[in-house]
Amino acid sequence: MAAWDLSVTVEDLGPDAPSVTVSVASDLHVGGVILKLVEKTQMKRDWSDHALWWEQKQKWLLRTAWTLEKYGVHADARLIFMPQHKPLKLGLPNGITVRLRACFSNPVFQTVMGICRMLSIRRPEELSLLRPIEEKKKKKDKDAAEEIYDLTQVPLSSASRPSLYNGMPAHFADSSEMEAIYKMLSVTQPPPAPEAIAKLYRPASVVDKAHINGRWLDSSRCLMQQGFQENDRIWLRFKYFAFYDIEPKYDVVRLTQLYEQARWAILLEDIDCTEEEMMLFGALQYHISKVSQSEPQILTNNAAMDDLDSALQSLEVKMEGESSASELLENMTAPELNDYLKLFRPKRLTLKGYKQYWFKFQDTSISYFKSKEESIGEPIQQINLKGCEVAPDINVGAQKFLIRLLIPAPEGMNEVYLRCENEQQYAQWMAACRLASKGKSLADSSFQSEIQSIRSFLAMQKTTGSHGNAPAADESINTHSLVSPRYHKKYKPKQLTPRILDAYQNVAQLPLTDAVMRFLQIWQALPDFGLSYIVVRFKGSRKDEVLGIAPNRLIRIDLGVGDVVKTWRYNNMKQWNVNWDIRQMAIEFEGNINIAFSCVTADCKIVHEFIGGYIFMSTRSREKSETLNEELFHKLTGGHEAL
Repeated sequence: MAAWDLSVTVEDLGPDAPSVTVSVASDLHVGGVILKLVEKTQMKRDWSDHALWWEQKQKWLLRTAWTLEKYGVHADARLIFMPQHKPLKLGLPNGITVRLRACFSNPVFQTVMGICRMLSIRRPEELSLLRPIEEKKKKKDKDAAEEIYDLTQVPLSSASRPSLYNGMPAHFADSSEMEAIYKMLSVTQPPPAPEAIAKLYRPASVVDKAHINGRWLDSSRCLMQQGFQENDRIWLRFKYFAFYDIEPKYDVVRLTQLYEQARWAILLEDIDCTEEEMMLFGALQYHISKVSQSEPQILTNNAAMDDLDSALQSLEVKMEGESSASELLENMTAPELNDYLKLFRPKRLTLKGYKQYWFKFQDTSISYFKSKEESIGEPIQQINLKGCEVAPDINVGAQKFLIRLLIPAPEGMNEVYLRCENEQQYAQWMAACRLASKGKSLADSSFQSEIQSIRSFLAMQKTTGSHGNAPAADESINTHSLVSPRYHKKYKPKQLTPRILDAYQNVAQLPLTDAVMRFLQIWQALPDFGLSYIVVRFKGSRKDEVLGIAPNRLIRIDLGVGDVVKTWRYNNMKQWNVNWDIRQMAIEFEGNINIAFSCVTADCKIVHEFIGGYIFMSTRSREKSETLNEELFHKLTGGHEAL
């Protein structure tokens, strides 16, 4: 084959250096081109991380055995020879920026895995990268350069779990500077100044909340293909709110960053909560920051204990699968729950209130009758709770104890509210509903412990009215650092102090990890938890609406009223397709229900990836917990073929 000249820019020679020309033939493989380049530059260094980037086609030539002809490379190709790993400024959920080397040539999904491995965050599939919101620079801010913690010297390891030293990854134990960085990652940040909260962008509506979701990167393409260059700024955030297998012992960094993301979501009003809940969040933040500053993080790791732990865990899995004869007998004589409760079906434009009925709980379903006397006959209705959504709506101070049930129906979800009279009744019925939604009856061994955890949750929201035993120094806490700006306008700090200290009484005894876990549990119990919004236009509709994507369902929100109009669950989904030409998504559900929409505030690839990603999250199980089925993730989210 005839030889021809190929000119390649070698990044390491500097920006002004002329490109290097090598004589090649079309049947020369990419590895051969690299060899010629290295010989010609005469630089002694490790070239193993380098590869060729084809600028016009926006792709890496990573298959070194492929010939130039197979890739379609001709003399006019603009090729750059450069490292695949380059520094990035990574903004973490806790507001800290670290500079680290990330992979620019692999799909973003793998890049995130590499970043999480370096930062010691397990379950990297739950996180992704986000384009940051541009901040307007003021002239006086020019001097205040932000502090960036440098991790670019950390060697890139391919081990799925880095070796631990004193409980932290070995690369953080190399020097006191590195240990300090690990502390920044694994210890919660002190409460931010109220001015800092007020300065940050707060979404004012659901549409505002939808805009952030247009910034997620495409998991199936690499950073270079998405316009990122060396030293660019990018955010790492939890994207899928399906947190699997949280182990406080191994998940120090993961838990801290998750807590920080939840805390900022509450402070910046990304998620709505009641005033009572805000006071409790404030008290927990105060407690967490107080304890984490005073108690050193004891990080010990004993390999023998770890082996024992994992052995016990797998034994537990086996035991769960084998139900004994006594259990079967217990189920045959399952306890019942009967009582008067009030029922309300929220339909739009109805003024009817709650009506009292006699309720009967059996197995996994609820039946209700006009009165106790009529409960021998046929019920007015029987509701099977298996697979339904159960959400609390409570205000302990106002003695409001509501259970919100979303029950699957062919055309979406039916909503039913049950109103309980007191805490005792609420704890029992709420526990029963939660178990039934998972397909478990009242005979299940976890029924009593579920009641207990609900009771302790309610106790935390109770206010004692006395904070005499709170230390006097606590009066100096800046309560505006612990609540969202809405309450800065509503209350003065001294009005908030007694209320936050009141809630603090209920959590003051909690150890640090328990307090963080409790904060996350209350966050996860909020009605809007886990919803990512996208503005869409449904087929045949003339107006924009909002699609809420949750870990197990899609919801349709009418912008005019702000109400949820429809809910569709993933487990009723038969298939979803994307028409990439007209950028429209079509989803088919059981019962011949078809919906189609185009996306307004985000690319439809982002919605496609959210749905596929959540379905992928639901396939994870303990048995295969250590290996991540990357191929399945790309199959579900890649968008090249419909499921």
